[in-house]
Amino acid sequence: MSPLDPVLLTRTLVDIESITYNEGAVGEYLFGFLRGRGFEAERMPVTQAGAGTPRFNVYASSSGAAPDVVLSTHMDTVPPFIPSSEDGEYIYGRGSCDAKGIIAAQVAAAERLREAGVKVGLLFLVGEERDSAGARVANLQPRGSRFLINGEPTENRLALASKGALRAAIRAHGTMAHSAYPELGESAIHKLIAALERLLALELPVAADVGPSTLNIGVIEGGHAPNVIADRAEAQVLVRLVGPSEETKRAIEQAVAGLAEVEFVLEIPFIRMLSVPGVEPTVVAFTTDVPALSNWGRPLLMGPGTIHVAHTPHERLAKRDLFQAVDLYAEVAQRLVKGAAERE
Repeated sequence: MSPLDPVLLTRTLVDIESITYNEGAVGEYLFGFLRGRGFEAERMPVTQAGAGTPRFNVYASSSGAAPDVVLSTHMDTVPPFIPSSEDGEYIYGRGSCDAKGIIAAQVAAAERLREAGVKVGLLFLVGEERDSAGARVANLQPRGSRFLINGEPTENRLALASKGALRAAIRAHGTMAHSAYPELGESAIHKLIAALERLLALELPVAADVGPSTLNIGVIEGGHAPNVIADRAEAQVLVRLVGPSEETKRAIEQAVAGLAEVEFVLEIPFIRMLSVPGVEPTVVAFTTDVPALSNWGRPLLMGPGTIHVAHTPHERLAKRDLFQAVDLYAEVAQRLVKGAAERE
């Protein structure tokens, strides 16, 4: 079998459009590719309304035995599709660092681990960029692994913690009227603005080793026309959590009381992860599939590339970081498995 070329595999994957809900083609490619490289591969169906094509996770292992360690990341990307290109230093295109280059690094590392006799699995998931639907399905079908190394762009550093996410819909209601006679109505937009000013003034929790919670008002909509008093208005708010959510939820509800209603529509918990001596640590502010994969072993999070170019028109991955990630994944996995064996 010829050596795996991580750069070529990255570009091949980038050139298969896999915006969330449309991961079928890249899943089929990986399923066939992994079987061709000698892995036992299977499809793990993920049924969900809104999917453009049949979608599934891909799980592969080096043998029929339960893996000691599983390398995992996601196959989906954010829009728009951007095909691959490269120069001497970088691979470019949508998914190059988030997370198709990571897939390539993990496959190459898994081949190295297989040669070293490590029982390794690969788990590639759909839906991470929207709702972790693939991870939730996979969590109902664990394979007995002790450790899960999840891949996201962390600049090849080991994330000791990942901020959670709390998304809230803030809705205000009013009474419609002609704008020439505002006393006959009640503006939902004015009430919403006042509620949002209170939210922006909140003192949110801070964790000394992680940093502060942050709040972003990402969407505001409401009303009908400039000459109509608005009877409805809504904002979508996202808080990055650095601990349990209960305190933050209460603060949001109290802040908007009397002005608007709150519905918490999504929550992903703050999570702490394993450290490995000698591997440079970091803390990331983004959320991942890790909280939804609790049955797949003790979690770690690391991968090549920087999150600062992910989801942008300039997404790219340095080739040197890609090759470094192959080494890092293989080294950390071997150390985890060796350490677990020595403790037994």
